[in-house]
Amino acid sequence: MRAVPRPSDPAVRAAGTAPEQRWDPSRYAEHGRFVSDLAGPLVELLAPLADDDILDLGCGDGVLTAALAARCRSIVGADASPAQVAAARARGVDARVCDGQALPFESEFDAIVTNAALHWMTRPDAAIDGIWRALRPGGRIAGEMGGSGNVARIAGALADALERRGIDPKSRFPWYFPTPQAYRRRLTARGFEVRTMTLVERPTTLPGDIVGWLETFAAPFIDAVADDARPALLAEVRDALEPALYRPGTGWVADYVRLRFLAVKPAAGGC
Repeated sequence: MRAVPRPSDPAVRAAGTAPEQRWDPSRYAEHGRFVSDLAGPLVELLAPLADDDILDLGCGDGVLTAALAARCRSIVGADASPAQVAAARARGVDARVCDGQALPFESEFDAIVTNAALHWMTRPDAAIDGIWRALRPGGRIAGEMGGSGNVARIAGALADALERRGIDPKSRFPWYFPTPQAYRRRLTARGFEVRTMTLVERPTTLPGDIVGWLETFAAPFIDAVADDARPALLAEVRDALEPALYRPGTGWVADYVRLRFLAVKPAAGGC
């Protein structure tokens, strides 16, 4: 299996190097519900207060947002996907369509929570700038995202399959998976005080077949081939991953590595 492009590669770090991810709320609910189900450690890190105004950055279909609503004064969801925002609104969430790399908020929130969203933002400094502006002085951000090594086997198998078809996989890579050191530097450069930053290996049992995960989360790779060629691509990737990621009696397990952090915007001064 070829080496997956590293987050330090220019092709990975540059903006707009891959097509946009497609989000289907019904497919996400079927194959991606574990994202919100496994958010307990992140919520504990956030420690929401009754008088907090909170932004859920990358709220998806609003399941986590809705669960937090009873624990704070107000909560707003923000997501770049109109389909996911519509699903969140159907749950009663105050959700807005907006690019996480160009947040429109100014000193409106006491806290920001972001779960499995920042790694889709390949201009990380722009995202951090927007987070800084959106927080009030003394505000905090609790985040969890893919970290260095996240889904390395899955991405490697996808890269192999595309390369065999004459497609440059680096041009399709949609994620930013930083090391703790790299992301800490970005946050501190903007003025944040980093309270905790941890890289956690978290093999994650999937609710179904790995093909469901690929169709839900890996559209930029799959969309590189014509519609009628996608079943063969998916089958090839599945076969390549089965020896490492399929466990009899358990099922498919994704090779997740999560970067979990808490950072605070100083109450006074700072950048």
